[in-house]
Formats: sequence, C-alpha cells, structure tokens
Amino acid sequence: MSYGRFAYLYDTLMSDVPYERWIAYMDRFISQKNTKVLDLACGTGTITEKLLEKGYDVTGVDLSEEMLAVAAEKLSRRGYNIPLFTQDMAELAIDETFDAVTIFCDSLNYVVDENDVKETFARVYHHLNEGGLFFFDVHSLFKIHEIFIDKTFTVDEEEIALIWNCFAGETPNTVEHEMTFFVQDEQEDYYHRFDEIHIQRTFSTETYEQWLEEVGFQVISITSDYGDSEVEKDSERIFFVARKASL
Repeated sequence: MSYGRFAYLYDTLMSDVPYERWIAYMDRFISQKNTKVLDLACGTGTITEKLLEKGYDVTGVDLSEEMLAVAAEKLSRRGYNIPLFTQDMAELAIDETFDAVTIFCDSLNYVVDENDVKETFARVYHHLNEGGLFFFDVHSLFKIHEIFIDKTFTVDEEEIALIWNCFAGETPNTVEHEMTFFVQDEQEDYYHRFDEIHIQRTFSTETYEQWLEEVGFQVISITSDYGDSEVEKDSERIFFVARKASL
C-alpha cells in the first residue's frame, strides 16, 4: 500500500500519536548507542528522527515516494542526511546488515498477502546481524473486527476535514479504510476534496509467532500497550521482539 496525497497531510493528522512510546519500548531492549537501525516503512520520518536524536545510526525505507519526500525534507531541516530507499518491504534488498530492524505504527498490516508477510520476515532476517533484533507492532484481531469494521471516524480541523469509513475486506481479518479528505486552499478560500482507500490485514498472535520461528527467529517478547501489558483478548495493538540467533 502506497500513500498518495495523504502523505502530505499525514503529520498534521497524526500530530497526537505518541511516537516517543515506540522509542521507549525499543530502548528497553537496546542500550548501545550508534546501533545501526533499519527503519522499515519509515513514512514521513517521525520515528526515524527520534531514533537519530537518541544516537542511533538510521537508514530509512518506505514504499511511498511521497512519504519519503516529506521525510527527506523534514530530516534535512533538522540537519540529518541519511540513506532513504524506496522499496517494498517484501522485496527488501539493501547491501548491508543492521543491529536492529523496525516496522512500527502497524505498517506491517498493510502487507495483506500472507506469503508477503512471510517473505518480509525472511528479508528482515537476512538484513540483521547475528544477535540482531526485529521490532514490530500490528493491529490485533480484536481491533480489526471490533474497533474498525463498520465504524466511521471523523476529523474536523480548521484546515483539514476527514471522513473515514471502515468496511470488512474481501479476505479474512481485513479492513478497508475509505477516506475522504477536504483540504483548505487558503488562496482560493475553498476546500479541495480527494479520496483514498487503504487496506490492512492482520493475523493471530500465534500465526505471527509461528512465521517468525519458521524463518529462524527466536521470539523474545510479545506484549501489548507498548510493552506495558500482557496480551489480552481485547488488546488493540500487539508488540513483537524477535532475535536473529547467533551462530
């Protein structure tokens, strides 16, 4: 799934997202600074920037050229010039390895084909150093079915309005996000409308764990609430940490 015009509105609409909690969660497992991190599905670079501020050596990858354009401009304004690659995570191919790989902010849920999820895990494994850590979070089955499907959400800001309808997708445990945006044109004093459809799919916690182990990972943590709680049937976001075993 590649973001279109939404990429340029993303940071405004996500301004209240607690990105620092993903960083704090990761810091529980990694204390060494200057650790090489591959930030997969880095989007507009908000988490990338926070990792850089913490002293990590970061490379960013995203499928969306629009997202990466926003990220590059944002990071440049803050004095960062890092490698950014446009790649599908299921086709990841970078000629180096890393101490940690992240896929945060439920970005893995945009990979809707189960074979592509397995291939993503294999590609991540290949790009990790021995003992390297893989961090990711996903929507739970509960969230897909009870929080999203058949629900409508709205955002009404002075410059942006959003109507966001969620429907069951064609494949099991899939949600289609139909989003209609109205964006103010300050010069012409009217609103532009555009529409986007985003599709997400999730799998059971046990399925993700099985696929990780099949690739060769050792799963060392499965939690919810940014690592603060055990996984319950009504947990909304599940966090995984897996290690590439040392030879």
